[in-house]
Amino acid sequence: MESAGFPEEENELKTVRIVGSELVENYTVYVIEVMVGDHQWTVKHRYSDFHDLHEKLTTDKKIDKNLLPPKKMIGKNSKSLVERRQKELEVYLQTLLVKFPVAAPKVLSCFLHFHLYEINGITATLAEELFHKGERLLVAGEVFLLRPLQLYAITQQLRLAKPTCANGDAKADLGHILDFTCRLKYLKIPGTRGTVGTSNIQEHILPFDLQVFKSLLQIEISHCDSQQIRGLPLLKHSLATMSVHYTASSMKDILVPEASEFAQWEAEGTTSDSPVSAIIPTWKTLTTLDMSHNQISCIDESVKLIPKVEFLDLSHNELTLVENLQHLYNLIHLDLSYNNLAVLEGVHTKLGNIKTLNLAGNQLEGLSGLSKLYSLVNLDLSNNKLAQMDEIKNIGSLPCLEKLSLSNNPLSIIPDYRTKVLAQFWDRASEVCLDGIATTEKELDTVEVLKAIQKAKEAKDRMANNDKKISEDARPSTAGSKSNCSSFAARPSSPSLSASASSSQEIICTNTALVSNEISTRVDSTITQRCSNIQDPFCEETLQIKKPSIASSLLHENSSEQQFSCCYCAEDRSLWTDREITPVLPFSCMSYTTSNLDFTAQLSGLIGKALWEKNQKESKIDVDVGAVKESGSQSSGDGYFEMGLGDGESGSGCTAASDVMVEASEDVDDEIIRINRVFWLYCIQINKGIRQSPSCLVLTDSLLAMFQIHEELTASMQNFTDSLETDLIMPYTEIEAIVFDIPETCLSLKLKTTDIRWYFLSDSHSLKEISSIVSRFTSVLNSNSVLTNGNASQQDFVGYLLASQELEEGDTVVKGAFPAHLLDRTVVEFFNQHTQSIDADSVKNINDCPYSDMFSHMWQPETEKLLFCVPCVLFLTLRYLYVIKVDFAALARNSVHHKEASSFVKLTRIPLASVLLHPKQGCVSSSTLPAHRFSDGHVLELMTGYKFVTAVFALPHDKFLFLRVFSHLRSSLQDVKTVAFFRVKDCLGKTSGHQLTMSHKTMKTSSPQGCSRPRLTLSLLYPSDPLTQRLSDENHCPLHLSVCPSLQFLAGLKGIDLVEFFYNSIAEVENEELKHILWSSVVFYRSPDVEITACIMLSTKALYFVLDDSASQLGDETLVWNWKPSDHEEIDFLISYLFTMKLNDLQSVNVGLFDQYFRVVGSSADQIISCLTRDSYGTHRFIQQLMTVLSLLEKLPSPEPLEKDFYTEFGNKSTGKMENYELVHSSRVKFIYPSEEEIGDLTYVVAEKMGEPGNQHSFNILLYVLAFQVQHCASTEPQSKHLLQPKTLILTSSDIFLFDEDYISYPLPDFAKEPPQRDKYRLADARRIRDLDRVLMGYQTYPQALTFVFDDLQSPDVLCNLTMDHFASELSSLENKRTNCGNDREVQWCIFVPGADSREKLISLLARQWEVLCSRELPVELTG
Repeated sequence: MESAGFPEEENELKTVRIVGSELVENYTVYVIEVMVGDHQWTVKHRYSDFHDLHEKLTTDKKIDKNLLPPKKMIGKNSKSLVERRQKELEVYLQTLLVKFPVAAPKVLSCFLHFHLYEINGITATLAEELFHKGERLLVAGEVFLLRPLQLYAITQQLRLAKPTCANGDAKADLGHILDFTCRLKYLKIPGTRGTVGTSNIQEHILPFDLQVFKSLLQIEISHCDSQQIRGLPLLKHSLATMSVHYTASSMKDILVPEASEFAQWEAEGTTSDSPVSAIIPTWKTLTTLDMSHNQISCIDESVKLIPKVEFLDLSHNELTLVENLQHLYNLIHLDLSYNNLAVLEGVHTKLGNIKTLNLAGNQLEGLSGLSKLYSLVNLDLSNNKLAQMDEIKNIGSLPCLEKLSLSNNPLSIIPDYRTKVLAQFWDRASEVCLDGIATTEKELDTVEVLKAIQKAKEAKDRMANNDKKISEDARPSTAGSKSNCSSFAARPSSPSLSASASSSQEIICTNTALVSNEISTRVDSTITQRCSNIQDPFCEETLQIKKPSIASSLLHENSSEQQFSCCYCAEDRSLWTDREITPVLPFSCMSYTTSNLDFTAQLSGLIGKALWEKNQKESKIDVDVGAVKESGSQSSGDGYFEMGLGDGESGSGCTAASDVMVEASEDVDDEIIRINRVFWLYCIQINKGIRQSPSCLVLTDSLLAMFQIHEELTASMQNFTDSLETDLIMPYTEIEAIVFDIPETCLSLKLKTTDIRWYFLSDSHSLKEISSIVSRFTSVLNSNSVLTNGNASQQDFVGYLLASQELEEGDTVVKGAFPAHLLDRTVVEFFNQHTQSIDADSVKNINDCPYSDMFSHMWQPETEKLLFCVPCVLFLTLRYLYVIKVDFAALARNSVHHKEASSFVKLTRIPLASVLLHPKQGCVSSSTLPAHRFSDGHVLELMTGYKFVTAVFALPHDKFLFLRVFSHLRSSLQDVKTVAFFRVKDCLGKTSGHQLTMSHKTMKTSSPQGCSRPRLTLSLLYPSDPLTQRLSDENHCPLHLSVCPSLQFLAGLKGIDLVEFFYNSIAEVENEELKHILWSSVVFYRSPDVEITACIMLSTKALYFVLDDSASQLGDETLVWNWKPSDHEEIDFLISYLFTMKLNDLQSVNVGLFDQYFRVVGSSADQIISCLTRDSYGTHRFIQQLMTVLSLLEKLPSPEPLEKDFYTEFGNKSTGKMENYELVHSSRVKFIYPSEEEIGDLTYVVAEKMGEPGNQHSFNILLYVLAFQVQHCASTEPQSKHLLQPKTLILTSSDIFLFDEDYISYPLPDFAKEPPQRDKYRLADARRIRDLDRVLMGYQTYPQALTFVFDDLQSPDVLCNLTMDHFASELSSLENKRTNCGNDREVQWCIFVPGADSREKLISLLARQWEVLCSRELPVELTG
């Protein structure tokens, strides 16, 4: 339906017709279409609604009773009757509209939804509402909500010349609305996008006028069109707070909408030299302005009109510059988060008195513009691109700064990031709260050490500079040409490359000769504590701290820190370290950005030198070093310059570049090549073969240049230029296409005159910026890729590749994309052993190995022996890890032919629940060896089952970003997932004493390299000795539970080893403490027939179910690689299964009868688990601990309770008291206990099975217990000789029953739409107590089992109902059991009751009832 506005005439024609009918359940609903002018809507009513309407109209309006077609009881849904009645009802409605042409009665208005869509109906309904509640709302001072539809109706009503009360009802008088709006102080206008309800009205384009509001203090507008809002300037005299969201494209649209009427205007009270056509009054009372979530691209001059504003929120817009804020003299709080700010220059001149500044979510790389904000107290810089620690110095001197946020920046993953940042604040480090965490005493100690080291380094540098100055004074002055070179060889203003690399990859602490002995001691203490945090538990060597001597310390250039490293164990030495086969973009290059002026000068020199050499070869006279002429070179004839690996010199030094430019300047006028942007990326070049390398892409005003990196970059600027080789220089006009082949991940570049293709891999923001800049400089539009269209997202791309598979919600929502080389662990070992013997057959075997679609393709040039690995792309979604393997060569060859994506791309989908980090990866080390730094920064070992995958991430920081996203997604999974347990603990034994000592301050965790384990900030008393002892006592697996090797290992842990195991292998939430352990059988709602052994760990944040290997039956998907534990006995760790339920997701706990089991219920069917403890004490103890833990949680009430006023909500708060067998905890978790009704249902079932359902009151259930019936098997293995079948045993005053019970399906969850397929209780067997002959106790049949021996006398009063066909199969099974017994006249029940107290209670009650019935003691025999 097309959108339409409201009619403006008073008597617009109203029509109604019934367009169809629908059969709903057993009645017919008629679809009514109402039209008033150009707008329309639909209403659905059944005949009974028409009848009710007619009854009210005949009573109130004296309508003819025979006007409505009569009822019909038989055949009322027949097609002929429905069609006839449809026409009659349509005539009925049309007659009513003719009878009430101006204002319909209220009952008819509601019936036809006039009160929702028609002007008169809307205003009448609103007026009546305000008549009843208006005064109370004004007195309470509540925010009143008016939709644009209602405001439009009011505006239109005021324009019509008619009485304010058209229908004669005084309550519906328009005057009630006007009186209310004149006094209203708080208004909210929430619009919507799209049509309203069943109508064709688009609310966001409806004009409305605000002039009826005379006293507004606060207004909030959202999802409207700023061009349709009238009367907003009339609120200037009173408005103090204004919020506008999803409405405006500029600030001017809201602050000065009348500006469109005047060519030149000025704010009131300002002077202007130029003539103006209007003076605009200012917003004299406005102090708070929130214009977040709009499409504002600049802060325009309209801010002159809001001089009194103190709080300004412009977050989530499209701002690129901070401007015009100097007019806001009173501004103290500014929010510019999540915009496109990349540079901050002279901000102090615009924000003189600012106290709170939020710059999160921008593109900031430097902080020099914030260095003079001396009044700043709170600063948020999270989610930016800050990579250099030296940038913190710009804000380290701010005297008032107290709160600083730097999370989710590249520098935040640097080891000891917090202490290095706090050290920049010197004496104020204790006053600064970093990332919302107060500074600890340990961090302050480390900061003091770093300050002392820094002072020592500065003193040493001053001495070195004095010596250098003396030597320079004695040295004769050099020639002018040499001095020109010094500008290019200058050290970059950013941190040195080595320093940057070490800050990202290494932990380096130094001890210079200038530090006192006291400081050295504190350094040693700090280092020891810090290294214990990262020490690998499987390193057999102990941690060593290497202290260089005074002489050696002075010899090193960077001697301000003492170097130490954790030793690499044998497993770590086999990690992949060959960067030639798997080239990566090094960390050191990330320090060189556009903000580094020395670096951009170097690049400008390299480009100028390359252009000069190119033109010299072409013998050109007029050379413009700053731009490339359109006439192409003779060699290529295409107007661009390209160098391969063998062309030209391998590097371009600073001296050469300077000399060339000096020589060229003698003949031509030099133009400075202005570097706009510098991007570091991974490049794959496809020509006749594949060439790949880390590269630097440079964008200038007129051309694009690319440099390849063929060596590891060094700290020296001179050596840095030698590591770059010019690969490509071309003008933008030569670009034919630039395409996203993989959305936001892979960008391809195609030139007009060559078949070479370049594929760029980098982060999504950089690639989008490259595409945007290149598209802006060239007229060529981005074309579609062979794989995707130009606007496809990563989610669309994955969905396209999985088109033939069934997808669930969230399966294709990509949370992160990471280019990486994927190697089979066996290939890694092969390369490490045969580095010199790689031939073509070896390469073919590698590419044809099993699961080759998962691993990267290995490629070897025909003329070289060197082997290359082509990277894959890893996509992380909510539930899967997708491995995308692209054949770049085939993609380049077929770029003009749109073929099936399967010919270029192979996708492997791996359940995220089955992916693990290798548990024996090396500790985070500060080894200075390049191979170790390479492994620390780029290499990650993954596992799926027992299959190992080595991932070498091509981009810096990707490894750590992958770990962060992977850990978050794994912890948020609601599926059963795999975990790894170590079988041996060699290294832990050597350090356990130290860890136990330190555990009273902070729990040490031993996690895989770089693994984002939960951060622990535990109390000083955790874990206490009593808690540790209690956890050890609780970690006891009952003998009747079958356990796999991993659970056997877990059951053997005691003391501090158990607590450390929890944090190393299980814990997923920050700052959680282990409180209770329970071993039990569990049943999942999704798999009610599978009973699984589980170790339940209760922490302060979550419930962890460590499951037996039989949990593999729960998932619909198997692992990518099938494995058997028996085939991997030599591996020193075990794979187990884990299910996690966060306590915040816990909604209710159902406690079973007699505390024999309990069921925890979460937010979905996957989070419903029954725990069959079969022990009332164990259940009671767990419920008690759970309530204690839940008391620590804080659950706030919902922000806007629906259909409840403030007083109702306040009076209905949870008190934690029992009501109707349901205890609502203060955390809002319900504990539901068995009610009398449930006991009555069970009694009825028992009586029904006995054939006397009418006399259930005469039956007393004495005992209800969950037990096992022991069945004998023919297996020769002792552990398989007996089969335990779960049963529910019920003892009454005269009989004993065995039931098969459904423990998981009842009571029905809220989302259940139909009852379960089976009953809760199904009778398996029943016997009279008087038929019991004797009881056998002992270990002969089964340990601690009870054998009830009954005389085989069938009693009709007990088993009469078992003769029905429904129980025929059960009777046949019972007969088989009897035939298997040796004695035909006896029936034996071998029952095992796990709970000792339940077992004793059963014997006691049974003996008492037997004595009452048989008048003698029950014979009990003890067996061996």
